[in-house]
Amino acid sequence: MQPTTATCYRHPDTPAGVVCQRCDRPICPRCMHQASVGFHCPECTKAGAQKVYTASSITNAVPMLTRILIGVNVGVFLLDAVLSGGRSLMRGGELADDGGLIALAQLTDGVRLGKIIGVANGEWYRVITAGFLHYGLIHLAFNMYALYILGGLIERVAGPVRFGTIYFVSLIAGSLGALIISPDVLTVGASGAVYGLMGAALALERSRGIPVRNSGIIGVLVINLFITFSLSNVISVGGHVGGLVGGLLSGYILFDVARRIRNDSAALALCGLLGVACFVAALSVAYAA
Repeated sequence: MQPTTATCYRHPDTPAGVVCQRCDRPICPRCMHQASVGFHCPECTKAGAQKVYTASSITNAVPMLTRILIGVNVGVFLLDAVLSGGRSLMRGGELADDGGLIALAQLTDGVRLGKIIGVANGEWYRVITAGFLHYGLIHLAFNMYALYILGGLIERVAGPVRFGTIYFVSLIAGSLGALIISPDVLTVGASGAVYGLMGAALALERSRGIPVRNSGIIGVLVINLFITFSLSNVISVGGHVGGLVGGLLSGYILFDVARRIRNDSAALALCGLLGVACFVAALSVAYAA
């Protein structure tokens, strides 16, 4: 027996591409209206309070927060280059010591020889600042290119608030993962947040009914994870995996849970609690290391 192909509820002669994220009715491309969470049918678009994006508005929307994050990362890198006399162009500069992620350590070179640094020394801000520091120009370039592509995609579809929430939850989750796996290694980079964006992209596609095997991001993710584990001596496995998990969870909350409970504000609050939980867990891990 041939499997039944779902057809659009408004155009019975047209196969349905997805289902409405509000009412679960099958809809064809002509009836698909992009909302901040998935696609809506024409009736739910008229009745719903969510902002709805047309195809042209998605294409032309400027991912401003993505650009701001890239600007901050580049600005911090240039400042580090100035403070370190250009040393940060190839490896970590002065700011890496001052803001990089590590549970507890004693400096062994430089004018601050013997100084105790680390999250367990009361420097809790390292959980966040480490995500805006980089070891050299190549490190920065790879992360900023990935942020430009993935951030632009997610921000255009989900909007700056959801995108920003996913980014920072992923960043903190990446710091938690790095502290769990390698608490004594000074870790910097935006790659935890970038991996989180990959996870969020998977969650976004899943919320639209796209199977994982058909996902456009899964191949990129598999290749990057292979590189991560192959070069685990120089790449933070914990930071990448932690960020990925944080992005998957926050994306699931914002794209799936929000649709089910029909309350975007509650979903954002839940993501906020997830970020706080990861931050508290990171501090606990650092003090216990």
